[in-house]
Amino acid sequence: MTTPAAEATTQETAPAPDYGVLRWLVAATFVVILNETIMINAIPRLMVDFNVGATAAQWLSTVFMLTMAVVIPITGWFLQRVSTRSAFGVAMGLFCTGTILAACAWAFPILLVARVVQASGTAVMMPLLMTTVMAVVPEKDRGKVMGNVTLAMSVAPALGPAVSGLVLQSLSWRWIFLVVLPIAGGIAVVGLRKLRNVGEPVVSSVDWLSVVIAAIGFGGLVYGLSEIGSNGRRGTAVVVLVLGVLGIGLFVWRQILLQRTNTPLLDLRTLKLRTFSLSLGVMAVAFMAMLGSMILLQLYLQNVRGMSPLATGMLVMPGGLAMGLLGPRVGKLYDAHGARVLVIPGVIGLFVAMAALVFLTATTPTWLILVIHVTLMVALAMIFTPVFTIGLGALPPQLYSHGSSVLGTVQQVAGAMGTALVVTIMTARSTSLLAGGASTTAAALGGMKWAFAVSAALCLVVLAFAVLLPARVSGPTTPVVDDEPDEVAAAA
Repeated sequence: MTTPAAEATTQETAPAPDYGVLRWLVAATFVVILNETIMINAIPRLMVDFNVGATAAQWLSTVFMLTMAVVIPITGWFLQRVSTRSAFGVAMGLFCTGTILAACAWAFPILLVARVVQASGTAVMMPLLMTTVMAVVPEKDRGKVMGNVTLAMSVAPALGPAVSGLVLQSLSWRWIFLVVLPIAGGIAVVGLRKLRNVGEPVVSSVDWLSVVIAAIGFGGLVYGLSEIGSNGRRGTAVVVLVLGVLGIGLFVWRQILLQRTNTPLLDLRTLKLRTFSLSLGVMAVAFMAMLGSMILLQLYLQNVRGMSPLATGMLVMPGGLAMGLLGPRVGKLYDAHGARVLVIPGVIGLFVAMAALVFLTATTPTWLILVIHVTLMVALAMIFTPVFTIGLGALPPQLYSHGSSVLGTVQQVAGAMGTALVVTIMTARSTSLLAGGASTTAAALGGMKWAFAVSAALCLVVLAFAVLLPARVSGPTTPVVDDEPDEVAAAA
């Protein structure tokens, strides 16, 4: 029997975890996720260069999100089957190939294909990073490390428009990809040399029927939401949206059946754990509010205030940087005090910032807009790091990859829902005001105010989930055994 003294000696002499594997994963994830929103400011130029309309050009962002939603559900199985280095190589290889193709695109369809290839690499990288963090980092340090992960997963989308604004100020849109390519390529080469494998691959077969159903379900849902939000063909969008919802329902049913033989494509037993489900709810609704506000603020600054893409990017950059710099500090506070003391004040700050945006006018001082945006991003930093950490920390090790895939999938769907919701509300209100005789600017501003109000209301939903979160994961996590199919079905 080991004595307490011997245990203490063992703990003192145990080697510290090797976090080197995470540095390159975080750097790679930051670069690939940055590209999800980097095309927003380039859309006007692409419309001219390729002679396409606004709806078609918007697909350069939509198709990225759509591909992520389709591919991420498959990564839970994929990451268990291949080594860390192999998954990293596949992710970065796809991303760099897509980036080269995008920079050389000679026609609009080629650029769309390039965005699909880029997004496929990104879809592998996000769950790979989260799964590796949970496998490598002990619970007492996860908050600190997850703070750096937050920089990659949350700050990168916020900085995308700022980076593209800087590039487009004096260069062609192709340089958006040419600037990213050597950085991504360098990270890929050095990362493959430095990375070590974490865990052992598990040989297993894939249920291809689940793959097809997932593509129809999640792809249909994101496509339908995006088309409704972009004011495109509403009738077609609604039909596809319904098919997507039905597809997801069929996918859930199929996974519940496969769980009985431990062969699901995406293991939904993660949802049986209350802490993970609550964290998922907080993350999803907060992400809806964040992406919705990003779209609205871009429209307000450029369409109502007449600011250039560069000026718009520079205005929102301090908020993104504040979020990134605070990530590690928030992580340390989580390690010391738990989740609730950060998440609840963060949600309150998020609500205050969103409520302040409701009162924007055509002459609101620029410094006040800056203060509101920084407050918004600081609040999100206080939410995302603790939520990611406590949610995945509640899972047993064999469900880390599946939990990361569930989180990534829901994040993409939530982003599409948030964008569709605010754009639809803004458009409906603006149309109503125009019919009542309001000017174009007044109608646009009125529509944005209503949309910001809905985003503020979403923050109250986040608060309802947040107050139910525990401060910490209580005790060691035990494996989830699927001996109660009915309970799994209810949780799913």
